[in-house]
Amino acid sequence: MTALKWERDGLDWPNRAASRFVSAGGLRWHVQEMGSGPTVLLVHGTGASTHSWRHFAPILAKRFRVIAPDLPGHGFTEAPRTSTLLTLPHMARSIATLLDTLQVKPVLAVGHSAGSAILCRMALDGKLGAQAIVSLNGAFLPFPGIASQLFPMIARALFLNPFVPGYFAWKARDRITVRRLIEGTGSRIDAEGLAQYGLLLGNSTHIASALGMMANWDLHSLSSDLPNLKTKLTLIACTEDKAVPSHVAFKVYNMVPDSKVILLRHMGHLAHEEKPQETADIVFAEAERYGILAHGEHEAVAQPAAE
Repeated sequence: MTALKWERDGLDWPNRAASRFVSAGGLRWHVQEMGSGPTVLLVHGTGASTHSWRHFAPILAKRFRVIAPDLPGHGFTEAPRTSTLLTLPHMARSIATLLDTLQVKPVLAVGHSAGSAILCRMALDGKLGAQAIVSLNGAFLPFPGIASQLFPMIARALFLNPFVPGYFAWKARDRITVRRLIEGTGSRIDAEGLAQYGLLLGNSTHIASALGMMANWDLHSLSSDLPNLKTKLTLIACTEDKAVPSHVAFKVYNMVPDSKVILLRHMGHLAHEEKPQETADIVFAEAERYGILAHGEHEAVAQPAAE
């Protein structure tokens, strides 16, 4: 399998000027950094990369110092040697090691989908240190019923088949296939975003790493530990999300003391890509509420569903 090459595939990468490469924990990481102010850490979800923050991060950078890495094996970050390093606890430790190497201590962390689970695992393990976490359609809970056992087994079988990542990558070269995959999450995004997803999903190393995460992802321990979360948690959920239904956020809200749910209507799983300004305004408002940012002007667009 061939990994993406920055000198070839990253020539028009979103926010390229903010990119750098850092060695930490045995991996070479692709990290984007921009802005000034309190530090916010952005962690993307399975199968994505820093490109998913392409519009969102520059907006946050008006008031924050933004740190956004590609997860191991995703985008331009080196893939780990074995799939056992793609477990939730190890991913959490890997990002903590990266932060130590960067000498960064975020006061706020924003995660999308599986990125939210990673951040909560870091916080539960005492490796985050942020005052608050904002979850964007967080994937916190195991699939219901027998699916919780079958899905990792299927992902593991696909991951172990050496021909599968290449086949998926081959299929992803079809733009219509990529668009259907994205729209299957309940979101419609711009042409730039679709092109970047096409590049990622057309790469066998990226696909293998995403499958490896899914094959090794155990959310049972996380869901058992969530009631012990001390870090403030804001859960943004979207009514049109077909990947992580909005009811997941309400279940987590009932599990985590002092958490909050904000329900966004007419948006899907990639809300931060569909409407980056509106989503960033919510983050600004929550940061002000938590005392991380001084009160400033922003346009409230969220519809609070529960507190």
